[in-house]
Amino acid sequence: MMLASPTDARTAKAAGLQPSDAAPVRPGKIGIMLVNLGTPDGTGFKPMWRYLREFLSDPRVIELNKAIWYPILYGLVLTTRPKKSGANYARIWNREMNESPLRTFTRAQGQKLATALADLPDVVVDWAMRYGNPSTASVAQRLVDQGCDRILTFPLYPQYSATTTATANDQLFRALMKIRRAPAIRSVPPYYDEPVYIEALARSIEQHIATLDFVPEVVITSYHGIPKPYSDKGDPYQAHCLETTRLLRARLGWDEKKLITTFQSRFGAQEWLQPYTDVTVEKLAKDGIKSIAVVNPGFSVDCIETLDEIGREAAETFHHAGGRNFAHIPCLNDSAEGMAVVEALVRRELSGWV
Repeated sequence: MMLASPTDARTAKAAGLQPSDAAPVRPGKIGIMLVNLGTPDGTGFKPMWRYLREFLSDPRVIELNKAIWYPILYGLVLTTRPKKSGANYARIWNREMNESPLRTFTRAQGQKLATALADLPDVVVDWAMRYGNPSTASVAQRLVDQGCDRILTFPLYPQYSATTTATANDQLFRALMKIRRAPAIRSVPPYYDEPVYIEALARSIEQHIATLDFVPEVVITSYHGIPKPYSDKGDPYQAHCLETTRLLRARLGWDEKKLITTFQSRFGAQEWLQPYTDVTVEKLAKDGIKSIAVVNPGFSVDCIETLDEIGREAAETFHHAGGRNFAHIPCLNDSAEGMAVVEALVRRELSGWV
């Protein structure tokens, strides 16, 4: 142990630094930041262009060299895709609040979590987007301004991927690089195999199927895809998705023919994780399957990929190929089951801080 010399003591005294005069250092508040993928601010060309530019410029999402990708992005994608994507968003837009359902549900999750954690007075709950608004940087600064010296970030992706969880965490640390007194950070890990999550999914599926006037012959767990080369390089996403389905199958008591796994939302020409959702839906109908349901375990809340791509496009594909009954099972959203998952994981990860 090092002891202060008399000279050090005299110097400190001359500077007016007396231990008895110092204000006690008290721990600050703890911020909880729910982070979802993101959303455009509107369905018009300009807000869609801004959103897509930020999203598709992320090197975690598109791993092509910028010299190759940017001419394609700015020369083709951003001149054609905003209009098409805007039309898709317009079909599901929350017109009452003038925002996308993803923003509506994520806000609701934040509000309900804050209510659930009312017994922890030093905890502040907020929510942010990786792309779009409210930005990760603005919410991080808001938490710091409220006195948070610790932040628990919760990327709302059950299955880990560098294209989702990692880039959400990247963005937070970029924001902290501009904050002089940066808070301590924890990140909620992937929860693809957490019993509370599997139970919530199973109950949601059972409850929704009970409302249908038909019994699905096949239920599809459709996850957002990633390019196959990303998986080949070591991204564990595919394994996490398959494990979620396996555990869900065991909980529901269904076999491998009743509950199957597919991947959706592929973009570009390269191979993505298979089997593809749209191809599978069409094949099931052509093979004589008349009734199916689709659930999206990889999405914490309903969004463009679930409400439009599955709820509309997949349904149309199935019906055109000869299928009769199609149901989209909603995401957990801010339901009681969904909030039980969020609260349980947050309370666990706060251990030692509260």
